[in-house]
Amino acid sequence: MLIRPEQPGDIEAIRAVTAAAFRGAAHSAPPVEPGGDPGEATLVSWLRDDPSWIPELSLVATEDDAVIGHIVCTRAHVDDQSIDDRSKYDRGALGLGPLSVSPQRQGTGIGSALVQAVLAAADARGESLVALLGEPAYYGRFGFVPARDVGIVAPDVSWGDYFQVRTLSRYDGRTGQFRYATPFDKF
Repeated sequence: MLIRPEQPGDIEAIRAVTAAAFRGAAHSAPPVEPGGDPGEATLVSWLRDDPSWIPELSLVATEDDAVIGHIVCTRAHVDDQSIDDRSKYDRGALGLGPLSVSPQRQGTGIGSALVQAVLAAADARGESLVALLGEPAYYGRFGFVPARDVGIVAPDVSWGDYFQVRTLSRYDGRTGQFRYATPFDKF
């Protein structure tokens, strides 16, 4: 298996893997079109077309040149009212997701490898924190904690401990309301 940045020729394979990974999942986003792919597959396309897109943080796992997994982090914001210098306002916050692995390969460590790779890449870029909505038992192994434990408020408070944050080397102690990239608001 090889993990590398997404390339233009991977776009359709990423959509197919994402759709397959979320089709029938208990907590997947509804299809944008009736009977269409799960919303996560469309979300990746919307994110790719948004200013929040960071090409270096869209990674694929491949085997024999076939895409078998994908992960992406996009620019997000923490509305920290304690920061007087607005130039520091948006520095370093990322939203992780979706994370997708081909259904026949789930449970084989591909998702874990993708999470570790994107966290390392984000840290190397000097990002401050990564937030996500996901299963605490899964993401806790990567250092994610409930966001409220570090003073980050979920976009929807009903998410509880499922909204998690992983602070990185450059975490500056910011607290406040977390906002995902605009395309997430479509769901």
